[in-house]
Amino acid sequence: MIVRIHPDNPEQRTVRKAAETLAAGGIIIYPTDTVYGIGCSIIDKSAIERIYLIKRWRADKPFSFVCSDLTHISEYARVSNAAFRTIKKLIPGPYTFILPATKMQGLPKILVSKRKTVGIRVPDSRITLALVKELGHPILSTSVSIGDEGALNDPERIAEHFRNQVDMIIDAGTLPGEPSTVIDLTGDFPVVVRQGAGDVSLLAAG
Repeated sequence: MIVRIHPDNPEQRTVRKAAETLAAGGIIIYPTDTVYGIGCSIIDKSAIERIYLIKRWRADKPFSFVCSDLTHISEYARVSNAAFRTIKKLIPGPYTFILPATKMQGLPKILVSKRKTVGIRVPDSRITLALVKELGHPILSTSVSIGDEGALNDPERIAEHFRNQVDMIIDAGTLPGEPSTVIDLTGDFPVVVRQGAGDVSLLAAG
């Protein structure tokens, strides 16, 4: 199923349908503030396994939890006071924060087995934030890509390659395509692991 959505004023009916798809164990492709993501509910084991197959992931492949805010972040990650201040300064925005993982009780073992870190994202996207809020918990997510080609951000190409592998594609038009900036917050000071769309000069501000 391919549905169009307004990037700035997402239709609630479409958001609700996407959240229902995720809650039922489905996989969707959806727009963020950087690239298109492929995601599923973090509590659905079979959906997570499907994403691993689609992406040809190894069990130790990094992943991100896409959240709507920091309300329940302590359920998934250990956040120091300094890390919390850094994250709060930069969200919502095009950043992925690497944090020490908690035991994440209640989540499928495929997510937490030997997992030492977790990536947390709070995108500056009305579509993404509305979707996570409607679902009620984070989305397990990674970028939509093919092999070494990099992220796909043209909905037509995405549909061509993934139409038969996912349950829903949310088309918000072509996205800029620059990935998020990845910031490691597991140590005493922030470390930029990958420079992307985010402004890292904000790390030194105030």
